[in-house]
Amino acid sequence: MAMTASSGVAQGAGNVAPGQAERSPFVRTTELLAPYRPAKPLITLSVGEPQHPVPDFVGPVLAKHTADFGRYPLAKGIEPFRRAAAAWLSSRFQLPRPVDPESEVLVLNGSREGLFFAAITAARYVSPRKGRPAVLMPNPFYPAYGAGARAAGCEQIHLPTTLANGFLPDLDAIDEATWARTVAFFIASPANPQGSVASRAYFTRLKQLADRHGFIILSDECYSEIYTREAPGSMLECAGPDFTNVVAFQSLSKRSNLPGMRVGFAAGDKKFLAAFLELRNVAAPQVPVPLQHVAVAAYSDEAHVEENRRLYRIKFDFADQILGSRYGYKRPAGGFCVWLDVSDRGGDEAVTVQLYRDAGVRVIPGSYLAREQNDGFNPGAGYIRLALVSDSESTAEALHRLVETLG
Repeated sequence: MAMTASSGVAQGAGNVAPGQAERSPFVRTTELLAPYRPAKPLITLSVGEPQHPVPDFVGPVLAKHTADFGRYPLAKGIEPFRRAAAAWLSSRFQLPRPVDPESEVLVLNGSREGLFFAAITAARYVSPRKGRPAVLMPNPFYPAYGAGARAAGCEQIHLPTTLANGFLPDLDAIDEATWARTVAFFIASPANPQGSVASRAYFTRLKQLADRHGFIILSDECYSEIYTREAPGSMLECAGPDFTNVVAFQSLSKRSNLPGMRVGFAAGDKKFLAAFLELRNVAAPQVPVPLQHVAVAAYSDEAHVEENRRLYRIKFDFADQILGSRYGYKRPAGGFCVWLDVSDRGGDEAVTVQLYRDAGVRVIPGSYLAREQNDGFNPGAGYIRLALVSDSESTAEALHRLVETLG
């Protein structure tokens, strides 16, 4: 059955007060756990903040370019950064042609603000819609998607991603009336929180729909370099010779263990990026030039990225051994999160409290990462998310405690 606009719209998460579902899931988790104290030394797996070492080249590059903090950066980004980002894309992915660093790459102050401002740009950029403009996104989803749609004055349509559909939005479940009023479609591959990766066929189908209905695909690929087996592809690989209607977002937070540096980029459709730059010139945060030089070094080096993947591989090997097939665990295709089904152990909020109180392990309830559909279904309910960002010993200890506590 095709998904109608009403069936796809989320109205909240669980039985929460109005507006509660729109709040940060991390703030809500902190409030949930506030009455309790952990019985064991705390291991935090709730926040996806990489804890691996910062690359050695960061300090020397910053020192060399310290004087550049004394000038305002261009919103577009310095030429060496745009060249480095374009060259990295061409070497990493099988693109239809090389990306033009002059017109098809923009620096971002981390991918989050880029995703937010891109939704606003899309609402202004696309042709008039048939009905109220809508932004489509997976459910669960990264909160910046919803915030961007809300700021753009668009209806948020949340597409449930479940085990049954491979934890990716079911493109064939969306009706023509909804497609006709879509201004942007957020897709995350690898997905957060489930780690699912879109196939080339999936990307191709989404591109066909974007061209047919004239909306922009905003492809969040910030986890693309975190995998333990096969390298995920990019939406840009299936975007055609001009990357029309496609923009991919990348970040150094996960790839290079630089979450506090806040540097990433957007690449793709040059006409959209021109409109994006116009908005960014007056509203978006600029990226300090010294940080862009660090990014040039980061995108020119793969050794630290390979070491990063090796460390994550060790932790997922531990997860394979310790979790086995419990809680529906399956090694994710990408990203560093584990998505566990605890619906038969009291539900996600209750388990989050239990693990924190009894085991000293902090996770995040899956329902806080999703929104309730009109039929009352919250696709994150009954799950917990673990981010395997701590060192391998702490991660293994946390997983052992989890199994001992939940059985």
